[in-house]
Amino acid sequence: SRNATTSTIRTLDVLSNLVPKEQSRIKNFKTQYGKTNIGSISVDMIYGGIRGMKGLVYETSVLDADEGICFCGYSIPEYQQLLPKAPGRAEPLPEGLFWLLVTGQVPTDEQVNWLSKEWAKRAALPSHVVTMLDNFPTNLHPMSQFSAAITALNSESSFAQAYSEGVNKAKYWWEFVYEDSMDLIAKLPCVAAKIYRNLYREGSSIGAIDSSLDWSHNFTNMLGYRDATFTELMRLYLTIHSDHEGGNMSAHTSHLVGSALSDPYRSFSAAMKGLKEMGGEVSDEAMRDYIWNTLKSGRVVPGYGHAVLRKTDPRYTCQQEFAFKHLPDDPMFKLVHQLYKIVPNVLLEQGKAKNPWPNVDAHSGVLLQYYGMTEMNYYTVLFGVSRALGVLAQLIWSRALGFPLERPKSMSTNGLMTLVGANNSGKDEVSKEEGGEGKEEQKGEVEGRGMHKMQYTYEKKGLCWI
Repeated sequence: SRNATTSTIRTLDVLSNLVPKEQSRIKNFKTQYGKTNIGSISVDMIYGGIRGMKGLVYETSVLDADEGICFCGYSIPEYQQLLPKAPGRAEPLPEGLFWLLVTGQVPTDEQVNWLSKEWAKRAALPSHVVTMLDNFPTNLHPMSQFSAAITALNSESSFAQAYSEGVNKAKYWWEFVYEDSMDLIAKLPCVAAKIYRNLYREGSSIGAIDSSLDWSHNFTNMLGYRDATFTELMRLYLTIHSDHEGGNMSAHTSHLVGSALSDPYRSFSAAMKGLKEMGGEVSDEAMRDYIWNTLKSGRVVPGYGHAVLRKTDPRYTCQQEFAFKHLPDDPMFKLVHQLYKIVPNVLLEQGKAKNPWPNVDAHSGVLLQYYGMTEMNYYTVLFGVSRALGVLAQLIWSRALGFPLERPKSMSTNGLMTLVGANNSGKDEVSKEEGGEGKEEQKGEVEGRGMHKMQYTYEKKGLCWI
């Protein structure tokens, strides 16, 4: 079991012991239950972004509609209590969360300290990446710079080299993915800080990594923030945004690209390319009118609602607790808290929202703004640094467990209508638009973007590629 305890301080040593046991456990499970049906698929699910369909195995976290996110079985309040913290501080260290996500075990202080020093040792950027970042124009979005730099770091990939040399996959691939993931996580704060300094601090130096400091502390130092409470905020931020099960955009993208045996640099860069920006006193009545006007104009209230959750996001709650502790009188925090009291009731009154409660994005910005990080275009870069912890931990396990290329079956609307026995608006079951002439069966050849020729058969039951 991944939850067995160990005294080893190196993550790789723990994994080397866990991986064969987990491989055997899953092999036996598939042998016994591989043909078991676990659910059904509706037409609404297919047209609705495949929401709610059980179609992925993702080991590191599970999102429950009522309880929120759990990391290897631990809720946010639970891991906040259990994970190691910096001396004299209250927030858990992201290093501890990564250890938990990779091994399923709560780490010791010694194990977390080893991880902090290991990431410090691996943090240096290759010169070509530094040069590329310095040559980017200032009007290039921070996330474009971030994803481009991650792609360029592919030059350092142990997995890519091993794959090209034909190293045995079953025994060794996951170890190379582990090494790449450790290197990439170590380097991300340097990349992110370099972008921040170039765009907002006149290209000033990020300074040097201090091996005696934890990952978050080095990151805030490189950004140029010396407030100890801001570093505490960063520890909180980097843990709560790290993972959110496998179906969200960034996690699923990294899983999909990784399943094609792309290295962690390219897989994580692909995940980053889909992320978008997050983004005087007001009376309750004025606030309520503003929210209603927003909804009546066809817009949504940013930061409220969630595709899965049906309660206040626990990630919102822990940020709210941080604000009550460190900035209770801040006007912007008061405004956020005012929204928390008013928006859910308005959304419930409107009657459209399945979940009227705030999610994590409703609170992150006000905390960063309070400590002086006002550059909102940059906030998604911080999210990206955090999300690496979760998706790369899963990528290690995906290769360790030999997950194959992800390849779901798609259907055309006509084929789907035929499958469910619907009246296809009077059209022949094979439309001319899709290559048919109203016959029961058509055969031909299709050019596969200049790469392959594929024969297809279109029968009454739908379009079938051979």
